[in-house]
Amino acid sequence: MPKLKIGALPDDKPVKISTELPAVVHRDLLAYAEALAREGGQPVEPTRLIAPMLARFMATDRGFARLKRGAQVSVGGEG
Repeated sequence: MPKLKIGALPDDKPVKISTELPAVVHRDLLAYAEALAREGGQPVEPTRLIAPMLARFMATDRGFARLKRGAQVSVGGEG
């Protein structure tokens, strides 16, 4: 089985938001949760995957990282 990019889910205090997903994204989210459950041997609530997936996406987006670094320099003042 291939190594999944999302590992153990952190126990963190959540901020509740509500959104709609396209049906195909929801089906893939369910399939990902099933695959992760098989790999880890424990059931996984599909909605708990959304935050780590978004975090991983943003962490690996080079353009966003550059923008974020630029914002830190300007917010931090004399960088």
